[in-house]
Parts: sequence; structure tokens; C-alpha cells
Amino acid sequence: MDIKNKVALVTGGAKRVGRTIALELAEHGANLVINYNSSKKEADEIVELIRKTGRKAIAVKADVSKADEVAKLVDVALNKFERVDILMNNAAIFFKTPFLEITEEDWDLFMNVNLKSAFLCSQKVAKVMLERGSGKIINIADAAGGIKGWKSYIPYSVSKAGLIMLTKTMAKALAPNIHVNAIAPGPVLLPENYSEKEKKRAIESTLLKRLGSPEDIAKAVIFLVKSDYITGETITVDGGNLIS
Repeated sequence: MDIKNKVALVTGGAKRVGRTIALELAEHGANLVINYNSSKKEADEIVELIRKTGRKAIAVKADVSKADEVAKLVDVALNKFERVDILMNNAAIFFKTPFLEITEEDWDLFMNVNLKSAFLCSQKVAKVMLERGSGKIINIADAAGGIKGWKSYIPYSVSKAGLIMLTKTMAKALAPNIHVNAIAPGPVLLPENYSEKEKKRAIESTLLKRLGSPEDIAKAVIFLVKSDYITGETITVDGGNLIS
């Protein structure tokens, strides 16, 4: 797919990796719909940055774990741009949950934000893409969490593993016109509350012995959008974390 003049919707696009993905898509010529839930200031800032590149952009508040808000989000995007060509399911939460301390509320929160939101957004946007005969859906999974699994982050790991399976099954359901893939980052932007010991362990877990960058993930997104013979795949961008 040629990215120029396409419309990309990025959930959780106001901060961290989502922000970098949105800016990279804009640099390649896309117009952007930046979804946010609570980060209005950051969303407005990135919209302004994108507009300075000559591209169009809007920020739309929506809790993408709720079907009615997803419907409104997509409706706003269509009213503005009349199309959505690229959907980036990036919105997610991440925090430690020792097994015996996991609550039902914790479990539901991870499943809703990290997995259900991707399903809801994909289902809504896929209808629009099918009418146009093409589209790209890319899910941001997790290499260590979604494939290896972490004992202290079980709901998170399960939600990301589910996202990988959602990727595979949606690729089958939406073929041949819509391509559905996932990117599984390794240690990129570590949580702010990580200790120095945890940071060192994350770095040492990779073959390349360094953290990745949000730009590494954004470049993988561009690769998948431009590639027209890949679907149902999960590409790990993890510095060799999975085989170390």
C-alpha cells in the first residue's frame, strides 16, 4: 500500500510508541486520527506537529474498550476523512500483577483495554475497509509478554497472547482484501517505575545488549503497511530477546 494520502487511525496515539508511529506515518504522507482517552494535552500537541508537516490530523477522545465509544470514534474519522485505510491497535496498559494478588477487576481491565479494544476497533473499521476493497490492520503485541509470558504480569501476558491469536484469526476472516498483522516489541520504552536492576535485566535479556527505540517499532509499521504479501504474521522487534 502506498501510504501517501491514506488515513491512519492510531489508538493510544498521543504518547510513547503510539506517538512515534503516528509521526512516522505522517512523514510518509498519511493523514492521522489520533485517539486518546485521558492524554488530551499530548494528543493536541501531536496533532499540531503533524499539521506542521503538511498533513491533516485530528484528535478524538474515546475509551476504545467500549463499543459505543469506538463507534463514535470511527464515525468522527469518517466524517472528517471519509475513509480509514490503516488501523493501528496500539492502546494498552501495563503494570505488575503478582499472581496471588490479581483481582477480578485487574483481569477485566487488561482484557478490555489490551484485547477487547483491538477487536472492537477492528470490527468497526473492517466494515469500512471491506467496502473500499482494501485495508491494513496492525496490532501492537509484545514479544516477552505475549509469547514467552511473565509470571508477575499474567493478565498482561494473556491479553497480549490473545492479541496475537486475534491477529491470526482476523487475517483469515478478512482475507484477501484486508491484511492483518502484529508487531511484538521487546524492551523499548521501559516503565518509569522500573528499578535500575530491572532495567539492567531487560537490557541483558537481548542479544544486542541494548534497549530498542520507538522508531524501531515505527519502521516495522511502515514495512507492514507497504508490504502487500504479508498477513496473519507477528513480527518480533526485540533485539533477539526471544532467542537469548
